[in-house]
Amino acid sequence: MGKPLIGIVPLIDKEKESYWMLPGYMEGVLQAGGIPVMLPFISDEVILEQLADEMNGFLFTGGQDVSPTFYAESPSPMCGECCEGRDEMENILFRMAYQKDKPILGICRGIQFINVAMGGTLYQDLPTEHSSDIEHHQMPPYDRPVHSVKIIPDSPLYRLLNTEKLMVNSYHHQAVKMLAPQTSVMAISEDEIIEALYVPKKKFVWAVQWHPEFSFAVDENSRRIFKEFVSHC
Repeated sequence: MGKPLIGIVPLIDKEKESYWMLPGYMEGVLQAGGIPVMLPFISDEVILEQLADEMNGFLFTGGQDVSPTFYAESPSPMCGECCEGRDEMENILFRMAYQKDKPILGICRGIQFINVAMGGTLYQDLPTEHSSDIEHHQMPPYDRPVHSVKIIPDSPLYRLLNTEKLMVNSYHHQAVKMLAPQTSVMAISEDEIIEALYVPKKKFVWAVQWHPEFSFAVDENSRRIFKEFVSHC
């Protein structure tokens, strides 16, 4: 039996008119035993249905802010650049993969998007909506941990890592606000920001706010998250 194929949503650079991929997403999946495949940006449901059938799992990556229109809000002045095409594609793809019970991992924007797709909302800008002394938007190097998260006992993440406290890197200005129905919290930051969630009734739908794609090369716990995802694929 071959290695699982993992569909990875690319990032988009509007100024350079390009799709691109941080190598950590690819390398994290490769080292965990999967074959990473960068997906095209499309909204064609027939093609996305075929991809949802043929891929063994999906990784929803970082990138632009999720449009507030997806959670019935108007953009605040501090909301960043959005990408309508990406929001549309991910909404279709997530729904299909979710219905087929394909393993899904979300990272950074990924946790935000999954929470919105499941019916939750976001802080459009943490510094103005949830001020804190915790560093959520660190400077390089991005593999360096900058704050801790409390892992919820008896959650799948706790069972995987066997610890109640984890130091994580952090680079985001939006975050989960109202938790989506049918999801449960796996980790929370010192300033009460939801840092990881999962869907209990699904085989594997996990999402984290921090960046294992930056830290997996130096951090065993980041590698474990990738391995857990790929093993379910």
